[in-house]
Amino acid sequence: MAKYTKIVKIGNVRIGGGYPIAIQSMTNTDTKNTEATIRQINELEKSGCEIVRCAVYDMECAGAIGTIKKAVHIPVVADVHFDHRIAVAAIQNGADKVRINPGNIGGRKEILEVVKAAAGNGVPIRVGSNSGSLPKDILEKYGNTPKALVMSAMRNIEILAQTGFDEIVVSLKSSDARACRDAYREMAGLIEYPLHLGVTEAGTYMDASIKSAAGLGSLIMDGIGDTIRVSITGDPVREIGIAKKILLFCGERNDMAEIISCPTCARCTLDIEKIAEQISEYTKYRTTPMKIAVMGCAVNGPGEAREADLGIAGGAGYGVIFSKGEVIKKVPENELFFELKKLIDQFE
Repeated sequence: MAKYTKIVKIGNVRIGGGYPIAIQSMTNTDTKNTEATIRQINELEKSGCEIVRCAVYDMECAGAIGTIKKAVHIPVVADVHFDHRIAVAAIQNGADKVRINPGNIGGRKEILEVVKAAAGNGVPIRVGSNSGSLPKDILEKYGNTPKALVMSAMRNIEILAQTGFDEIVVSLKSSDARACRDAYREMAGLIEYPLHLGVTEAGTYMDASIKSAAGLGSLIMDGIGDTIRVSITGDPVREIGIAKKILLFCGERNDMAEIISCPTCARCTLDIEKIAEQISEYTKYRTTPMKIAVMGCAVNGPGEAREADLGIAGGAGYGVIFSKGEVIKKVPENELFFELKKLIDQFE
């Protein structure tokens, strides 16, 4: 059962309070290049991204938020460091949320200016901690540990809470999947603010996918987390598919096709890998929940995958198409993929 957290509105997306875990990513284009940034955000949205963050590192970037907002459909988060004036300008230009570190954005006067702008525009603030930038005193006391992440984040939360502002989202980031897991578990017992999950600097595609699944999947299955980002070096669009699959396999989302396929053995003469990849590619933008099986043995395949809505199995030049364990038709092997596509298109 999901842990209760406060509902926070980010543009047209609500998180916390039992709302679905939202998928987030971050652009890697220069925010001032509004054409490239808008194009990337639209690609992210098409892939299933629901919240997007942009690096806002100067006043020109803050001004670009207004142009970007007019051309995209998902909430835009401004990532700001060190200069409170940039955060205020980003809010004034339509940012749906700002990510700041109260410890480096300025003194109380500067923080109050950001809070005033955020409160006046209905904009939440995300704060938290990162293992790469822990305060010196916390690092000396706790070392680079999950406890240090928690204490650093609590300090930032308290700075905002002292102003009376409570539209807060919290993150605890480390490149260590276990440290992330332990920190989020402890934090979940201390606060009721929504938690943004992520393993930071997770690496290239394979490493980042496995780290994120290991570190975040266990939290999600424990009912912890309100937004998620899979951090992959390179094209951020690749992050979305992994995040969707983590949520699907953790039982948190049911808005896409799930492909199951056998690992193959000496009895298999069908090119299972090729067909499974083709089906995965064909269904990647579908939002209708369905389970599709690609099996190598026409004798045992339908029975082994009897829970599948649709499936194929075959060998020796022919194959069968089945649904819920029952064979629908027998077709030549080279027609299996095309016949299955027709049934996928008809499936509701």
